[in-house]
This record gives sequence, structure tokens and C-alpha cells, in this order.
Amino acid sequence: MRTLPPRTTLAIVVSFTTVGMLAACGGDDSTTADSSVAPATTITEDANPCDGASGSLTVYSGRSETLVADLYTRFTADTGVTVEARYGDSGELAGQILTEDSATPADVFFSQDAGALGAVSQSGLFTELTASTLDRVPVEFRSVTNDWVGASGRVRVIVYNPELAPTPPTSVDELLDPAWKGEIGFAPTNASWQSFVTALRVTRGEDAAREWLENFAANEPVAYEKNAAVRDAVNAGEVSLGLVNHYYLFEKIAAEGADAVVAENQYLPGDIGGLVNVAGAGVLGNSDNVDAAQCFVSYLVSDAGQQYFVSKSFEYPLVDGISQADGQPDFDELDPPAIDLSDLSSIAETQELLADVGLLTL
Repeated sequence: MRTLPPRTTLAIVVSFTTVGMLAACGGDDSTTADSSVAPATTITEDANPCDGASGSLTVYSGRSETLVADLYTRFTADTGVTVEARYGDSGELAGQILTEDSATPADVFFSQDAGALGAVSQSGLFTELTASTLDRVPVEFRSVTNDWVGASGRVRVIVYNPELAPTPPTSVDELLDPAWKGEIGFAPTNASWQSFVTALRVTRGEDAAREWLENFAANEPVAYEKNAAVRDAVNAGEVSLGLVNHYYLFEKIAAEGADAVVAENQYLPGDIGGLVNVAGAGVLGNSDNVDAAQCFVSYLVSDAGQQYFVSKSFEYPLVDGISQADGQPDFDELDPPAIDLSDLSSIAETQELLADVGLLTL
């Protein structure tokens, strides 16, 4: 019988002010992504949606500088439009936009999470995107009001250690089996976990979501600060299973080599645990340079932008004709739950529920 390391549970003080609620809509873009990116692909003149765009943009960037600074440089090289990026947590930036209201200096909000985009959309501060941009992405990965669009996709998975869990669960409900007591890692304050719980609430209802969470808590899951720590704990055999996004495993393989990595991803097609969330962007209605802002969002869903995300962060492209990273299931095989991703903005209710069942801990 293995002896697991001591666990410390620290209650988090939760503030349900607007900015506090939205902070958990953000997330931790990994800073360990592969730094070797495929050469830049310049959009051809015929396909360029940026003709006539010029000047500069202020982008509130919920995607980390490590991940997207090179993309912004490429955008400027391809279009001539310069970018002033203000980096931060996606939820905090959404809260800042809501506070600044029509006086926000932001031209574009580039969020890591659909929930933060949904919050700004519901405030009416975005303007409608061009049809050519929207039509690049399937309807399930863009706003129903046409004011934000997904740029890249991430799927929730169970990362598992095959030496400890040779037959891993195939659904989140199987995680409630007492056989996994003390053997599941998760990141309770991470946006992706909270988005999953929000999706659980939206699809199953409050009562069913509470019941699942109470049963999950009874299985004594082990709390870690971030998804990368969950992945590493599974790989090291501290726990058998972990709830993370798919790309964390690919980042570790890229950094250390496949032979050094024991852990594997269990995808959950057709299950709420296999939620596909998106990073995406919207244009602020009071932008001083709407043409350039629309150009920027179009660039994210161009072939160049999509190939960048595949190479840099191992996320899924959302545009037909762009292949995902090697070793990942085809996007069509993921079969995620049908959900309006804008509904993931109801993070306050999720945080309250998590705190009530004792799972908003670290």
C-alpha cells in the first residue's frame, strides 16, 4: 500500500463582488509550452480580412505573454497593425472591462475562457463580429449573439497513471466509486475545473450538481494549486487520476520526451466530463479602431492563427482543414456535451456551491 504525502486544506475567502466572481473565469495558461513554433504563415492577399486596417490596438489579453507574444508580433508583421497588450487573468480583465464600461481603453478582449467572454457579452459592451470571421468557426464555439468567437479549443480529460489505474474511469460519474478514494487530483481554484462544474450545473441542474459534488468530496480528492501540478502528481504516482485539460500532458511530453512520461489521457466522449471550452475574443463596441480590432479577431481564426495554437499550446484548432497536434483524437471524435458556452459565465453560483460543499479549497 502506498503512503500518500500529507495534505493541507486551506479555506479560501471568497468574495462575490463582480471582479471577484469573474476572477475564477480566467485560468492558468501554462508557461511550459513548447517554445519551438512552426514558421509564420502569412495570410494570402485574397484571404486577408485585414485590408485597410492600420494604426494600433489595445488588447486586454487573458492569454499569457509567454504563450501569445510571438503571435502578436506575427500579426503586426502580417498586417502592419501594432498591438499594446495588457496581460492579466481573464476573469479579472473581464471585471475591469465591466467596471470601465464604455470608457474602457480596450479595443479587443482576448480571453482564455468562454465564461469571461459571456460576462462581457451579456453587458452589451461587445460589437458584432464580421460574418467572414464568425463563419470560420462552428456555431457551438461562438456567441449566439455573434459578438465573440472561439480561437482554440481545450478538452477536459482524466489524466491517469496506467501503473496505478490500468482501467481508468470512462465518465466523471465513475470517479465517485469508493475505489478511487484519495486517488483523484484536482485544482479547485482553476478556471477549467470551475467551468466544468458550471457545465454540470447548467446541464444537470443545481440539485444533481450538488449531489455529484458531495459524492466527489466524500471520495477525498487531493487539491493542487494548478493543473500542471495535478498532471505531475499523477505522473509521479502520488495519485492515480487527475482532472485537467488535454494539453498539459502534451506539454510535458514536449518538454521531457515521451519515454520520460508515464501518464496518459483518458478522453471522455459523450460525457459532461469531456467539456470542450474555448479561448476566444470579442471587439469592444467603443473601440477607437474597430477595423483593426475586427482584423485582429479575424487573424486568430485565420490559418496562421490556428496553426500557431496547435504548435505553441497543443490546443485544438477550431477551423476546418487545420490538423490538431500529433497523438490527439480527431476533434470530431470528442463528442462534447451540447452547451451554450456563454452560460459558463454563471461562475458566482458555481463558486457558492463549491464553497458550500467544501470543495473551494487549496
